[in-house]
Amino acid sequence: MEKAVQQVASPEAAVEANSTAVGDLRLHEFTSHIFRNKRYLRVWLPPGYDLPENSERRYPVFYLNDGQNLFEQSTSFTGIEWQVDETADRLIRAGEIPPTIFVGIDNAGAERLKEYLPYRSLNPVVLRPQGSKYPAFLTQEIVPFMSERYRVAKGPENTLLGGSSLGGLISLYVARSTLGVFGGVLLESPSLWVSNRQILRESRGMRVWPHKIFLGIGTREVGRDEKDRQTVENVRELERILRRSGLDERRLKVEVAEGATHSEAAWAARFPSALQFLLG
Repeated sequence: MEKAVQQVASPEAAVEANSTAVGDLRLHEFTSHIFRNKRYLRVWLPPGYDLPENSERRYPVFYLNDGQNLFEQSTSFTGIEWQVDETADRLIRAGEIPPTIFVGIDNAGAERLKEYLPYRSLNPVVLRPQGSKYPAFLTQEIVPFMSERYRVAKGPENTLLGGSSLGGLISLYVARSTLGVFGGVLLESPSLWVSNRQILRESRGMRVWPHKIFLGIGTREVGRDEKDRQTVENVRELERILRRSGLDERRLKVEVAEGATHSEAAWAARFPSALQFLLG
């Protein structure tokens, strides 16, 4: 279910030459001292951010993993994007969600599996995972970077996190590890099967969760009947865990999309309803 990651030599050149971005998308080269590597942060600013009348306004911020796949077809390793910019712009202008900053955190290319896996794994084979560092990477490096450079509203009610596939797995891991930081979480097709479903086993004893969680999955994620059923059942088990912890319909939305695959196109299709639930 995981795809090979293609490296993009120059994200700036890709954006300039083949831009499909709607609105104000800014790139920052970011050095992580925790992971000892570099990547790009893709910061999308809502309509009106730079207007003089909004100079004192602070904005919610939504952090999303696999930033290469969010805004630009030319940088997505599948050639299909989430259309975060188009969807957010439309919903903000329609008044369905508040003006919000979206931050795409690029994955680390060849190191993606290590960074997104918090556990040792034989499928895929990762014997020295680095995912246990990801909560600190976000809370000690990425969040402060954004707070220093942009008018970011404080508090968990204004701070959201999300991702898909292994990016969804690490988002769930971070949400469990940093209670009180992220008030909303988007989990698209999360790889709950990793390490014999260890994330599910560890979640059963949890009683406190972020205020809102959107959980999305398709019924044809793998393309094999038995695997597809197990993938949906993993999500249903996570739903049961969250419901037992007190997350009612106002705090947890689960969307099982009939026929939807493990793809950027499927995640883009569910993104509007996820935003309306988490931010609306």
